[in-house]
Amino acid sequence: MLESQRAELEEKFRTERILEREGIPHAQNFLAHPNLLAVLGVRRCGKSVFSVLLARRMGTFHRVNFDDERLAWLKAKDLEKVVQALVELYGPSDTIILDEPQNIEGWERFASRLRETKRVIVTGSNSRLLAGELATFLTGRHTDFFLSTFSFRELLSFKPNIYLTEDIARVRRELDSYLKGSGFPEYLKFGPTVVRTVYEDVVLKDCIRRYGIRAEGAFRELARYLISNPCSEFTYSKLGRVTGVKDVHTVRNYVQYLRQAFLIFVLERFSPKLKERMLAPKKVYPVDHGLVNFVASREGEMGKLYESVVCGELMRLASGTYGLEVCYWRDYRGREVDFVLTRGSRVEQLIQVCYNLSEIGTRERELSSLSQAARELGCSNLLVITDDEEGEERVEGRRIKLMPLWKWLLLAGGEFRNVPEGAEVFKPFAG
Repeated sequence: MLESQRAELEEKFRTERILEREGIPHAQNFLAHPNLLAVLGVRRCGKSVFSVLLARRMGTFHRVNFDDERLAWLKAKDLEKVVQALVELYGPSDTIILDEPQNIEGWERFASRLRETKRVIVTGSNSRLLAGELATFLTGRHTDFFLSTFSFRELLSFKPNIYLTEDIARVRRELDSYLKGSGFPEYLKFGPTVVRTVYEDVVLKDCIRRYGIRAEGAFRELARYLISNPCSEFTYSKLGRVTGVKDVHTVRNYVQYLRQAFLIFVLERFSPKLKERMLAPKKVYPVDHGLVNFVASREGEMGKLYESVVCGELMRLASGTYGLEVCYWRDYRGREVDFVLTRGSRVEQLIQVCYNLSEIGTRERELSSLSQAARELGCSNLLVITDDEEGEERVEGRRIKLMPLWKWLLLAGGEFRNVPEGAEVFKPFAG
């Protein structure tokens, strides 16, 4: 079985186009010494390939895919024999990948012991992987790394010069294709069917079956409602009315299951008071904009796609930046700012996403909301992400930067290898 798994992996790397993931150098830092790294993310976002690319940098490695139905009979007591078989077949190695080990009851103790002598990489499709027994056994001795679907930068087919008109035109064409498609790796091979299949697998296998949900119809309605209303506020009581689930605690659990399966992001409304944050409505975003395109079927709503893609990029940044948190802001008059980036109690940046600023009343509304939030939150780092506008605006003496989405996606994170020498590199937050 192990021989078969290795042959399948080698065939994949030999015959398919494998893209380097941007998070590999960051994740590698956590394997500098014997340690356990948990690579977590939604189903079929590329965790296994990511782990192999990471392990290759460390030298030789072993890998076991416990999602293989041929290994369903394994028990925790058999795991030592699996490692022995790997050593007999391929020789010793300091790095081992345990792919989806949660299928083996009691695997946590084995992983805890294994990390004493090896670098251990674990993959999982549920954040509860580290919330239960594993966290108990590995307190302070593991790191979890969130892997999302492909970003626009990762899928871009060339390295553009952002000052060349022909390169900009090509980037915009590829962005249009990306926005109308998906970041799931297999979407590039099989199209929209993959996105719908991932959605169904997450809802059924990672939620309904995993947690023994008996009200399957109500749960499916809730999941579809959240995916079909991206970038929207919700309350648990409202979701209860929509789905017919009377118990608010049950609704809260349902939303948490979808979050733990990485199907959705949930943003809290920013407030310096913890109680207000907890009680205020929350906003929901899909883990991948392809869910909006092919599950929610919200064709033509470019504003929703823009905001969803920006949210996904910000969550990638937050997962790799210590202390960075993403919220949204809204005041009693209904003025709203899409994204508030904070570190602790300090507001680092305010971001507004607006596909078309030229619509009647839109410009004044969006910029005035940003200015009001800046006044209340004491932040001067203000940005509006648009379709094609670039430059600066002055509102009530405040400098607001405008940047098209394609450029922000290329420069987000402050790393863009092909920026000409001396060019300004956009920083997602100050400091």
